[in-house]
Amino acid sequence: MTMLKVWGRINSVNVEKVIWTAQELGLPFERIEAGGAFGVVDTPEFRARNPVGRVPVIDDDGFVLWESNAIVRYLATRHGLGTLMPADLRAQAEAGRWMDFQLGTVAAPLSALTWGIVRTAPEKRDPKALAPAFASLGAAMAIVEAGLAGRTVLVGESLTVADIPLACCAHRWFNMPLEGTGLERPDLPNLAAWYGRLKARPAVAGLMPTPLT
Repeated sequence: MTMLKVWGRINSVNVEKVIWTAQELGLPFERIEAGGAFGVVDTPEFRARNPVGRVPVIDDDGFVLWESNAIVRYLATRHGLGTLMPADLRAQAEAGRWMDFQLGTVAAPLSALTWGIVRTAPEKRDPKALAPAFASLGAAMAIVEAGLAGRTVLVGESLTVADIPLACCAHRWFNMPLEGTGLERPDLPNLAAWYGRLKARPAVAGLMPTPLT
């Protein structure tokens, strides 16, 4: 069997969810540094794999795929149908809804805050400009909080693809340095407990680095 190849840097939230999925499934893989300070994404070779020029990208025995949530779905369906990918059609739909929520609602304000807080020197941060994105992300996290009421995971009784993308985002929500911004996280105990449980999973080893970069 040809080893799965993953292009992407480990401090990328989108790469992180793919690596977590592969590790959760026990898949051997080779990760090739790409994106950010590593470059690579503008080379003709990389653009032939992903014309968008973003990480992650995978090559699974000649099958090339880009877009992180599509990769997570593919790996989980191929190698974890009935576990990481629910076998029940309605549970699959619920899991897909949370994955789409991550991309459609959470990703944009999280990206704005990553650039405006994590990748901006403290003295250059503009709290007033950051406030709308922070409020949007807080409101999105409150929806996940409500979805976790009385539950340990978002869908079913065990970890699924519903949890992985949002937990990677929650890691950034809980660890974003807010000192000096005047911004304050709301109290979301269900979200915090869920994040703590998932972060402790063996498959997360080597992921979710702090401080954020």
